[in-house]
Amino acid sequence: MSEKTIYLEGIEPVVLYGVHNSRVDRIRAAFPRLKVIPRGSEIKVVGEEEEIRRFEEVLSRVLAFIHDHNTLGEEDLADLLGERRRQRGGDGGDVIIYGIDGQPIRARTVNQARLVAEEARHDLILAIGPAGTGKTYTAIALAVRALKNREVKRIVLTRPAVEAGEHLGFLPGDMRDKLDPYLQPLYDALRDMIPYKKLLAYLEDETIQIAPLAYMRGRTLENAFVILDEGQNATVSQLKMFLTRMGMNSKFIVTGDVTQIDLPRRESSGLLQAIRLLEGIEGIAVVRFGPEDIVRHPLVKNIVDAYDKDERKNNANEKK
Repeated sequence: MSEKTIYLEGIEPVVLYGVHNSRVDRIRAAFPRLKVIPRGSEIKVVGEEEEIRRFEEVLSRVLAFIHDHNTLGEEDLADLLGERRRQRGGDGGDVIIYGIDGQPIRARTVNQARLVAEEARHDLILAIGPAGTGKTYTAIALAVRALKNREVKRIVLTRPAVEAGEHLGFLPGDMRDKLDPYLQPLYDALRDMIPYKKLLAYLEDETIQIAPLAYMRGRTLENAFVILDEGQNATVSQLKMFLTRMGMNSKFIVTGDVTQIDLPRRESSGLLQAIRLLEGIEGIAVVRFGPEDIVRHPLVKNIVDAYDKDERKNNANEKK
């Protein structure tokens, strides 16, 4: 048997325990194999080490929610403790984090779950597949979880400033105005996961950095969770530059769709080369998403299938 004392730093105990400790029995019920003894700003737990570790993980999510929202509703507590999942017969193991309003953000497909699993075992992951498969969204959820769990000190999100038929010089405004449209999908995902005021604070103090790929040159990214989105639009030299920015205690995820390369014809996609060169190296994983992972409107899968079918037909005709 083991024993541990956990301190509630910066949180009023009544927010967690409820008035007259009305929620303590619910917390105990979630961990029947532990002896849970709350004493003001301390919680003493006695039991097996593995169960204590699980208690700490759940409690850290509860405390992070309170820090982010300054409140804890009854339904929020139910979700965070896993009460509803136990009632449905599940263990909630696919939940990555709890987003704004306590909404669970989970792996929704087989390959999203595989990306979550590979992130635990590898420091560099190449996640490739068609639009709508949740590659980037899942990667950002993993990054936010790592930040909340203090596994990293910052998140760095980046994209090549290349899009079909558009050039930065023709867009209005200063450099930030020009770049924001390219980076908007990353902001959208973060807004689902971090309360607005907290997100603004993270952006202000650069705990979360969002920048175009060119800004990565010359940097060493340590203690960071770094995501390169739209990696198929990075050139060979750009992707090599990006991958060699990896510092100590860092996680890198590159996402991309190799069927939607918007580079000029004279440029080769660095992502295609990276897959060929790096797959199979220890510490590196490649996760391939397919149409079956599409989680947008049901029509998106049909659209992707139609374009894939037409591309295969055209390729066959060219070979004749």
